Amino acid sequence: MNRRADDFILRKRLFSRRSLLLGAASSGGALLLGGAGTGRERGTAKADGGFGFDQVRLRAAALASRPYVPPDETMPAVLRDMSYDEYRAIRFRPSEALWADRDGFKAQFFHRGFLYRRQVRVSVVEDGVATPVAYRPDMFDLGGLDVPDVPDLGFAGLRLHHPAGGGSTGDEFAVFLGASYFRLIARGQEYGLSGRGVAVNTGGSEPEEFPDFTEFWIERPGAGAEEIAVLALLDGPSMAGAFRFRLRPGDTTAARIDASLVLRRPVGQLGLAPLTSMFLHGEHGPAGFDDFRPEMHDSDGLLMRDGAGEWSWRPLANGRPAPLATGYPMAGPGGFGLMQRDRDFASYLDVQAMHERRPSFWVEPRGDWGRGVLELYEFPSLEEYNDNIVASWVPGRAPEPGRPLDFGYDLTVIDGGTGLHPLGRVTGTRIGSAERLRPTVPPSPERRFFVVDFEGDGLPGHGADLAADVTASAGAVVEPVVEHVPQTGGWRLYFEYRPGGGGPAELAARLMRGDRVMTETWRFTW
Repeated sequence: MNRRADDFILRKRLFSRRSLLLGAASSGGALLLGGAGTGRERGTAKADGGFGFDQVRLRAAALASRPYVPPDETMPAVLRDMSYDEYRAIRFRPSEALWADRDGFKAQFFHRGFLYRRQVRVSVVEDGVATPVAYRPDMFDLGGLDVPDVPDLGFAGLRLHHPAGGGSTGDEFAVFLGASYFRLIARGQEYGLSGRGVAVNTGGSEPEEFPDFTEFWIERPGAGAEEIAVLALLDGPSMAGAFRFRLRPGDTTAARIDASLVLRRPVGQLGLAPLTSMFLHGEHGPAGFDDFRPEMHDSDGLLMRDGAGEWSWRPLANGRPAPLATGYPMAGPGGFGLMQRDRDFASYLDVQAMHERRPSFWVEPRGDWGRGVLELYEFPSLEEYNDNIVASWVPGRAPEPGRPLDFGYDLTVIDGGTGLHPLGRVTGTRIGSAERLRPTVPPSPERRFFVVDFEGDGLPGHGADLAADVTASAGAVVEPVVEHVPQTGGWRLYFEYRPGGGGPAELAARLMRGDRVMTETWRFTW
C-alpha cells in the first residue's frame, strides 16, 4: 500500500469515534435471507470434505454456543505502547507477499501494534487444505524499532493487490483491518467509505458492539484468475459468524458476499450489509466551517431502491445538535448504497485527499430479505477523520439466539452511480433562509428555502411541461416552482418550507410529466 493510503486508513481508525460508527423462510433451523450459498459454489468448498465456507459456518455456530472470549491482545510493550508515527513507519516487505513471484493476485499483512492489538490469524487454502501463514519479523521493515522475536504473534489484518485494480498510485484494491471493517476501491479511486461485516446496536440505547474478524482464509487463486475468495470468522460478545468474500477487481470492483450469523444473545438492533462513511460539510451546509475547501465528504448521499422499484436519493447532512436516525421501511430492499455522486475536483479543491475519486458502494441483496427498515444514522462531527455516517438494513424479525441467519448480497464499487437507473437524478441540494427572498414582519427565521437540481439524459429539454410533486410529513410546503436550467440542461425545483414544530419532518419531492415519474425521489429530514 502506498504511504498516502496507509496514512488515510490509520488516521481514520485513530480519530473515528467508535461508539458512533461504526419475512424469512425456515430451512434446516436457519433463517434464510436472500438464499445465501451453502458453500459448494465455484470450488470454494470441496465435495470431498476439503476446507471451505461450510467449515467456517460450523466453527461460527460452535463459537456462538460458548461464552465469548475476546481475541488475544498479548504483545511486547514496545508494540503496545508505540506512537501513531512509530506504527506508520512499519512497512510490509513486498517480496514477502503471498504469491510475490507470480503475476496476478498478491496478499500482504498489517503488523500488530498501536491501536491494532488484537491478533488475526491468516491461512491459505489450496486443494481444500488450509495452511496457516506464520508471522516472522523479517516480513516487515519495522522502522528501526527493536521488536522481540515473539512466536505466533500473528497479524492485525490483510490487504490484497491485483494489476486490474487499485488506486491512482498502486494496485491494492482491498483492505481488511480493524473489527469487521473492510475497504474496497476500483481502478483509479482513492480509499473512502468502508463496509462492515455487521452493525450491532448502532445509534441505539444499548452500547454499540464491534465484533471482530478474528481469522481469515485466503483461497489460492489459479494462474490467470480474475477473482479471489476470502473467508472470515466473526466473533463478538453477542454473536459469531462466517463470511465469504469473492472479490473481482477492475474498473468496477465486485464483491459477492455470503454470510451466516449466530446470536449468543438477543440484540437491540442488528444491521446487515452496513456501510460507514464521512460527511463533514457540503453544498447545503452546515455553515461555520472555517475551511478553504468548498466541500468535505467521502459520500454525499444515500441512494436506495425499494422492493416496489421506487428510486430515492437522500442527501447526507451534518451540523445537527444531536444524532439523527432516519428509517425507511420497505417490504424488501431492492438495493442501497452510499454514493460520492459529485466527481468534480472544483467541488473539493483538495489536491492530496482527492475526494472526487472516493468510491461509491452499491448493495444488491440476493433473494427476498423480507420486511424491514433501511436505517441511516447521521452523527454530528467537527473532524474529517470521523466516520459519522452509517447505513444498514435492519430486518423486521431478528433471529433467535442459536439459530443461524444466512444471507447474501452483491456489493459493487463504482464512481458516482449515475448508470444505476434511467431517471433524472438529484445533482444538488441547497438550503437557505426564505427571509432573504420574502421578508416577513415580524421576521420568521425558521422558514427555509430549498433548491433541488435534477439532471439526466432522460429529462426533456426547455419548454416541456414538468410539474413538482412535493410533500412534507409536518409543516407546510409553499409555492413549489420548476424551471429548466439551460446552463446544465437539467431542471431546478424551488420551494419554501415552513416547519410545523414538534420534531423532524420528512420532505419528499420528484418531477412529473403528467402521470409519468421523471426523476428519482429526493428525500430530506428537517
